[in-house]
Amino acid sequence: MDKPLNGVQTISRAFELLDLIADHGASVTISELSTRSGLPLPTVHRLLKALVSLGHVRQTPSRRYALGPRLIRLGEIASQTLGATAKPFLAALVDATGETANFAIREGDLVVYVAQVPSRHSMRMFTEIGRRVLPHCTGVGKALLAQLPDSSVKEIVQRNGMPSMTPQTITTIDDLMEDLEAIRQRGWAEDNGEQEIGVRCIAAPVLGTGILSAISVSGPEARLTPEVTDKAGPTLLKIAADLAAAINSNEE
Repeated sequence: MDKPLNGVQTISRAFELLDLIADHGASVTISELSTRSGLPLPTVHRLLKALVSLGHVRQTPSRRYALGPRLIRLGEIASQTLGATAKPFLAALVDATGETANFAIREGDLVVYVAQVPSRHSMRMFTEIGRRVLPHCTGVGKALLAQLPDSSVKEIVQRNGMPSMTPQTITTIDDLMEDLEAIRQRGWAEDNGEQEIGVRCIAAPVLGTGILSAISVSGPEARLTPEVTDKAGPTLLKIAADLAAAINSNEE
């Protein structure tokens, strides 16, 4: 029997469904949502009906469900607010390292870049704000994955695979888990030509904000040598901690 939910349960379950739809990356059936959430079909149907009426979810002509247009505005405002907070800290990172600095957050199974301050070098890295990438092949992505339990990492990989972007891309779950453990021990992640040939990146998680996020610096491997990244790592961690404090301060 489908038991009625109280107010807190209703909100929690509704957001769980939104997360599951986002994780799927496209439209999903009500039965798939029921299976993944463990909720009875009548409960899922009732919650989806409410979310559709609010514009947070839309129903496709084939009777599948996808994220709705009302979430776009919410997401844009959240990204802009976080990006504005991050900009001064990214600028400090550019001053310290000389390379382009980025701020990225988790969006479902993907990583989305929400702020950037470019390097002053004529040859520099550029990532379009709003760009979404898989996490296994980028510094910021691996910094995000390292914050998750191993079981969650494996679920993300199972859903999306680990496509090879360059000959250096990690493409097996065992190698990825080994790398993530090294990241947890070291404190920062490294992308050694795994996303783009000739580009190196180091990234650090922004911890304690309730948002899965990370900052990074990226540049040509001729400038961002292993010796340089080893020296830059502690600076990256310090600025990531300062950014976390600023985010939390803004929300008080």
